[in-house]
Amino acid sequence: MRQPPGFEQGAPGMVCKLNKALYGLKQASRSWYLTIQSALFDLGFTQFKADHSLFIRKSKIETIYLLIYVDDMLIMGISSSGIAKVIAQLNKKFSLKDLGEVKHFLGVEVSKTSGGLHLSQAAYIVELLNKVKMSEAKPCPTPMVSDLKLSKVEGEPTIDGKLYRSVVGSLQYATITRPELSFSVNKVSQYMACPLDTHWRAVKRILRYLSGTIDYGLHVKASNFKISGFSDSDWASDIDDRRSTTGYCVYFGDNLISWCAKKQKVVSRSSTEAEYRSLAHTVSEITWITSLLQELEIPMQTPPVVWVDNLSTIALASNPILHSRAKHIELDIHFVRDKVAAKEIDLRHVPSLDQVADILTKPLSLQFFTRLRNKLGVCSLASLELRGSVNLVDIKQAKEEKIQASWKDVLLGPLPMKLDKRKEMQHVACGPAILASC
Repeated sequence: MRQPPGFEQGAPGMVCKLNKALYGLKQASRSWYLTIQSALFDLGFTQFKADHSLFIRKSKIETIYLLIYVDDMLIMGISSSGIAKVIAQLNKKFSLKDLGEVKHFLGVEVSKTSGGLHLSQAAYIVELLNKVKMSEAKPCPTPMVSDLKLSKVEGEPTIDGKLYRSVVGSLQYATITRPELSFSVNKVSQYMACPLDTHWRAVKRILRYLSGTIDYGLHVKASNFKISGFSDSDWASDIDDRRSTTGYCVYFGDNLISWCAKKQKVVSRSSTEAEYRSLAHTVSEITWITSLLQELEIPMQTPPVVWVDNLSTIALASNPILHSRAKHIELDIHFVRDKVAAKEIDLRHVPSLDQVADILTKPLSLQFFTRLRNKLGVCSLASLELRGSVNLVDIKQAKEEKIQASWKDVLLGPLPMKLDKRKEMQHVACGPAILASC
């Protein structure tokens, strides 16, 4: 350690005594980032422009990726010897602890399955339920009632605001692997300043839903290199200020990699304007993801496809003649037209029933919620381990293709192991809820 330039005091070699830990200082995070960044540059790593927390070191023999979050790191490479070499080099400058193959990272549990990886936060959710003493609460099938309308004025201010903000903040972190919670958590987050009893009941409903789906999480599997997105909005859904809700989700192949549910900053005069603003957010996110994939040297097979359930929005993004109808819309949103004209984005229409982003804009009934949750790739780890490599089949699709199979054949298929009668009956019984859609 040394004294900062311009503030030297006492004899040479003397340093200041810290009365506060470095983690508590405002500049501590910036100082640490510059230190680890300089160390990685010395080891031959280069930094990604699209994501400054991602570093890469390429050679003729191997390629190593390193992702940092404060003082936690993820290292990925082809050979274990190359990874061990990087760890040894970093260990000379910092005190490291090698945890081996990734199983936990920032509260996210990584489990290997026969078809890929399952990302969940089961331990974090259990801790949260114990914190609010709801570990034994009766589970709910959905995180929010389908006809619920929350307001800033309807209810009684009898809730501990500190507890409310603490629980809602914890729920926000749980959405890292639970995208189906994004809308409900975003909704209750809008009342942190003055929570009412109606808001607290909505939070408890989310916790009851979590108590019945503790081991649920995102399932990531091998897929193609196509990017697709779903964009949707709920026009004037907030009964207090009549602002719309934006929702989008982006897929890389069959895997969900980005999603968002948030209230728009301005009031939209029409449903087309609300949908257009949501589309602009979706295209902006896809543009960033595309630039990151280009730096990763992942080839793009086709232009990204964005599915929208509003034909007027597609016309507004594709036809400049309609500009007279949208003079009040900010000019920066019209960058979508440039992307469409340059064929960097392919806009297509999707029926409202198949709009996956619908789960991110409004509360849904159990039937639609379960179907869209499965399309997001959220499932139970126990169900994946039970089925093995079984392919789920949509009931509607099976009927259209005239697949003549019994429930048992559709659900079980060729199992890699032999089940006894009791386990077989349990497997059949839990099928229809999971089979609703894939």
